[in-house]
Amino acid sequence: MRKAKIERKTKETNIAAEINLDGSGKYSINTSIPFLDHMLSLMCKHGLFDTKLKAKGDIEIDDHHTVEDVGIVLGKAIKQALGDMKGISRCGYASVPMDEALATVSIDISGRPYLVYKAEFLKKSKLKDFDPDLIEDFLHAFVSNCGIALHVNVPYGRNTHHIIEAAFKGIGRALRQAVTIDPRVKGLPTTKGKL
Repeated sequence: MRKAKIERKTKETNIAAEINLDGSGKYSINTSIPFLDHMLSLMCKHGLFDTKLKAKGDIEIDDHHTVEDVGIVLGKAIKQALGDMKGISRCGYASVPMDEALATVSIDISGRPYLVYKAEFLKKSKLKDFDPDLIEDFLHAFVSNCGIALHVNVPYGRNTHHIIEAAFKGIGRALRQAVTIDPRVKGLPTTKGKL
């Protein structure tokens, strides 16, 4: 079982995460930011990752520190759980609709962090108290600490919640595909000899 446990404490946040990449999608997530909890729950459910994540942060100031630091911790946890990465499929792809919105997600566990995030929100609006611009900050922190190239494209959608939800379901499904052990892959899936 490919598992990891990461804790990170700063003056702004205190976060603990456990992940099992070979799980069934069980999750217990509490960041004190309900919309982020919802998106991470979707990602873990669709990725079939068993996940426990608890975060406390200075949300009385702003959600930014907590959202970004959760991305850091989750990225590190997945990277640690991947271990030596021998036998992984490495790449993953998903196209996920959420009502009127469609997200396509491509992932390469390359060791070279890169984010392409293209999601247009038709109007600047918060989702209750959540600023949708923070999703890009989360994803930057996540890819930088996980060591993956992540491309998220949402070519259309009307509802901001649906746009982001399609993206997170897609990330879960694409990541599940990329971390899956393929018995035909011998060693690392690269011609370089190192990821």
